[in-house]
Amino acid sequence: MLLGTNGSGKSTLLRLLAGLLDAPQGKIHLQRPVGFVFQNPDHQLVMPTVGADVAFGLVDEDLAYDAVRRRVDDALAMVNLLHLRRRPIYALSGGQKQRVAIAGALAQQCQVLLFDEPTALLDPDSQLELVSQVRDLVKRQGITALWVTHRLMELDYCDRAVLLEQGRVAADGAPHQVRQALQNLHLA
Repeated sequence: MLLGTNGSGKSTLLRLLAGLLDAPQGKIHLQRPVGFVFQNPDHQLVMPTVGADVAFGLVDEDLAYDAVRRRVDDALAMVNLLHLRRRPIYALSGGQKQRVAIAGALAQQCQVLLFDEPTALLDPDSQLELVSQVRDLVKRQGITALWVTHRLMELDYCDRAVLLEQGRVAADGAPHQVRQALQNLHLA
């Protein structure tokens, strides 16, 4: 989990890792493919139905129809949305849209998932549900996830946390250590 105040560099770091920005210096080595889940799922859901949107990222993979269908169904099952495969995107709740965005990354068999404040637009119950589902999913699938957040309660769902302050690492370690650092800096 990556925490920090506005302007601390969290989203910029995520965009660098995803290859959405070029690093001004140095090199970034990250196992590909990488899935990116934006804060607002409406910025990345482009197809009219759930199934079509999850399949969208597979266009360049030269897969047979049955293989695409299998990947889409498997990914939707992982986020508990298989029953909504034919549902129009516009008819989904915010939490469902976030899970469709996650399914799109899973269908591409991403080993690294990057989340840029995916709970920001969700109600409190949906926030906890999404955080819990992602934690369980990454453990089951052996996927690495980097989650950017402002919500301190989300620390309870991570294995390791990093606190950024003005583009520099202010704390790094177990969630309780970063929580203590936040208290020491009067940020919690």
